[in-house]
Amino acid sequence: MKYWGWLLLLLIPFKVWGLEINSSNAILYNLNDGEVLMEKQADEKVKIASLTKIMTALVAIENIDNLNKVVKIPEEGLVGLVEANASVAGFKVNDEVTYLDLLYGVLLPSGADAVQTLAYYIAGGNDEFVKLMNDKAKELGLNDTHFSNPTGLNSDNHYSSVRDISKLLMVALGNEVFETIFTTKEYKTTNGIKLTSTLENYQNRYGIDTSLIIGSKTGFTDESGYCLASIAISKGVKYLLVTVGAPIESNYPLHVVDALNIYEYYIDNYYYLPIMKKGQVLYEIDGKYSKDKIEIISNENINRYVSKEITKDNIQYKYEGLEEVSPFTKKGVIGKLVVSLDEEVIREIEVSYDGELKFSGWEFLQYNYVWLTFGILLLIGFIWGIKRLFIK
Repeated sequence: MKYWGWLLLLLIPFKVWGLEINSSNAILYNLNDGEVLMEKQADEKVKIASLTKIMTALVAIENIDNLNKVVKIPEEGLVGLVEANASVAGFKVNDEVTYLDLLYGVLLPSGADAVQTLAYYIAGGNDEFVKLMNDKAKELGLNDTHFSNPTGLNSDNHYSSVRDISKLLMVALGNEVFETIFTTKEYKTTNGIKLTSTLENYQNRYGIDTSLIIGSKTGFTDESGYCLASIAISKGVKYLLVTVGAPIESNYPLHVVDALNIYEYYIDNYYYLPIMKKGQVLYEIDGKYSKDKIEIISNENINRYVSKEITKDNIQYKYEGLEEVSPFTKKGVIGKLVVSLDEEVIREIEVSYDGELKFSGWEFLQYNYVWLTFGILLLIGFIWGIKRLFIK
C-alpha cells in the first residue's frame, strides 16, 4: 500500500470481503476471465454523474464517419453550462476543431462543451442524442440504466448501476478509438488546447501515485458523490473497476483511493493457481493382469484466479468408474474424472479404455496366487489320494 494509504484507512467506513472502501457501490472484474471478483450493491440504481460520458463517447464514435472532419463550436455547445457549473474542456464559440478533438474533450477533462457540440452535430441537439444513448443502452441489455442528458448532470430520470456501467465500459473498450482515448493522459487539440485527464489532475494536485491505473473516467456531483470507472494491469492480469458514491465532504479524491486500494489488495493477495496443465497426468488407474496403467492426461490448461490462501492442496481429482481394468475389459467409456477446487467442479473428463493394456502372466499369477496355490494343493492332494487308493 502506498504511504498515503495508511493515513486514509482511518477515514474508510465500509467493508467488503475483508477490503474496506469508501464508495457506496462497486464492482471489480478480472477481464482475463470475465469474472466478477468483488461487488457491493452492484445492481442498485444510482446517480452516475460524468460516467454518463462513456456512453456519450461510444455513441458519438459509432455515428461519426470521419474523425478528422473540422467543425466549429456552436453556441449550442456552451448553452447552460455556466449555470450548471459543468466541467468543460475549454472550447470557445467558433473554435475550429476535429471530431477527434471533441472526443478527447469528452473523456479526458470531462468537457460538457465537447459533449453538447457532438450532440448538436450528430443528432441536432441533446434531446435527440439522448434517444440514441437510450437505444444503445437497450441494445446492450442495460436494464438498470436510463439517460436524460448526455453530460451526466443530475436529473431524476438519469441513473444506472455499477454493473451496467461496467458492461458498457467493456463494450466501449472493444472500440479501438474509445480505448485509445480512454487510456490517454494528455492530448493537444488541433487548435492548441492542452487536455489532461481528470485522474492525472488528481495525481498532480494530491501527489497520489495513480500509475497503476492505465485508463479512467471520473465523475462527480453532489448527488452522486465521487465516481470512477477505470482499468488497471498488473502481473498479466487486467482489471476493470467501477465505483460510485464516495463521500465528498473531505474534499479528497476517495474514489481514487478506493480504486488503488482495491487493485492493490487483489494484486497482493490473489494469483493464478494452475488447476490442470496440458500433458499433465491427473490420475492413474492400475491395470489388472498387466504391468501397465491407464493414465488420465489433461489436454488443456486451466488456471483459476484465487486467494493466496488456496493452494494446489485444495485441488481434488475424484475418479468415478471401473476400479479394475484388465486386458479383457470391454473397450469404451469406463468412467469419469471429476476435477474440483474446494468442492467447486472445474471439469469432468470422460475416461475411455481402448485396449491399450498388455497382458502379463506374472501379474496374472500375482493377482491369483492364493487360488493358484489352493488349486495346486488340491491337485496334489487329489493325486496323493489316487495313489493311496490304487497303488498298493
